[in-house]
Amino acid sequence: MDRVSYRVALGGIVSAFCLVGMFLTGVFPVLYLVLPMISGVLLLIIVEEIGTPWAWVTYVTVSLLSLFVTYDKEAALIFIMFFGCYPMIRLYLNKLRPKPLQWGIKLAFFNAVMIAYFRFTVYVLGMEGLLEAFEDFGKYGAAITLIILNPFFFMYDTSLTGMCAFYRKLLKPRIMGKAPARRK
Repeated sequence: MDRVSYRVALGGIVSAFCLVGMFLTGVFPVLYLVLPMISGVLLLIIVEEIGTPWAWVTYVTVSLLSLFVTYDKEAALIFIMFFGCYPMIRLYLNKLRPKPLQWGIKLAFFNAVMIAYFRFTVYVLGMEGLLEAFEDFGKYGAAITLIILNPFFFMYDTSLTGMCAFYRKLLKPRIMGKAPARRK
C-alpha cells in the first residue's frame, strides 16, 4: 500500500467525519460545544496513525471548510480556537516537566483562548447587547465563566488521555483486524 495515498485517504475520511460533526451543530444547536469537541478528538486518529504534521494539515483543512459548511459560526470558532488544535498542542505540552509547570501552561493556554473567544463573540460577532442584558453580571461574565470552565478543562484534558488509550487498545486492533485476546 502506498504510504502517501494512505495518508491522504485517512486525512480525507477524518476530515469528512469532522465536517459532518461541524455541520450537525446547525441541526442540533444544543450540541454546539460537544460536536466540535468530538471533531477535535477525531484528529487524534491522524496523530496516532500518520503523525502530528498531517494532523495539523487536517486541522487547517477542517477549520477552513467548517467556516463555509457550519451554520453555527460560534461552533466553528471554538473548533478553530481550541478544540481542533488543542489535541496536537497537548502532545507538546505533555513533554514539559515538572507536572505543575505543564498544567500551569495548559491552564494559561486554555484561559487565554477562552478570553479571546469570549471577546471575539461579544465584540466582533456583535453580542454587546448580551452583556448589557446581564447588567453587573455582564462585566464579570468572562471571569465567572473561566472559574466555571477550568474544572471542565481538566476533565477534558484527562479524557483525551483516555481516548488515546481507548483508540490504541480497543479500536485500532479491531479496525486493523487484530482483535485483542479475550480474557477467560
